[in-house]
Amino acid sequence: MSQQEKNESRSAAAGDTGCTACGSVNCYRQESSFPPFCPAGELDRKELKRLVDGYCGDAADAKTAQAAAYVEGRFYGRLTRVEEIIEFARKIEARKIGLATCVGLIGETRVFHRILKSNGFESYAVMCKAGSVDKSDIGIDEQLKIQPGDFEAICNPVLQADLLNRWGADLNVVIGLCVGHDALFSKHSDALVTTLLAKDRVLAHNPAAALYTSGSYYRRIMEKRDG
Repeated sequence: MSQQEKNESRSAAAGDTGCTACGSVNCYRQESSFPPFCPAGELDRKELKRLVDGYCGDAADAKTAQAAAYVEGRFYGRLTRVEEIIEFARKIEARKIGLATCVGLIGETRVFHRILKSNGFESYAVMCKAGSVDKSDIGIDEQLKIQPGDFEAICNPVLQADLLNRWGADLNVVIGLCVGHDALFSKHSDALVTTLLAKDRVLAHNPAAALYTSGSYYRRIMEKRDG
């Protein structure tokens, strides 16, 4: 039995399916074989062609996919994410870049704003606390405030999206919005959304570090938690 088959057999015994259970990642280079539980394996060729056709031609999804492939193919491993966003924006001919920022990362946002301007873009930032509505006004318990008893504004990702929609952003960039708030912002944004920073106060905005150290320092994240 090959190592691929052993890995897939262990996954099957554990009740796992989907891409995390795959031992080959054959979809990338087609150098091996597809497991029987491959999520895409249930698609017939006609279905797959219909989906792939969406990446061809001049439709919006096609232009986005082709721009992303261009940035990946030309600059993979050579540019920072800041630079990749700039190259992607140029490729999709975006001129107005909206910045949906966390209040705690406004300093970083100011730097990125200046970088965008120096590269010929219009840039407009809307902070998460826009509207300045107290958390208690939407029914959040005082004890769930970071500083109970004080005025503490809600994060307002729907308003952030609305204001950037009104401004006419061609592309929006998320800078440190909270988990869930980023999802709401993306849902309500008219423009494409990409992420510059994923906020993680514990790990200096490097959430992947928890995955890399899950077998050592952050072993606790593998333990089941209640509530």
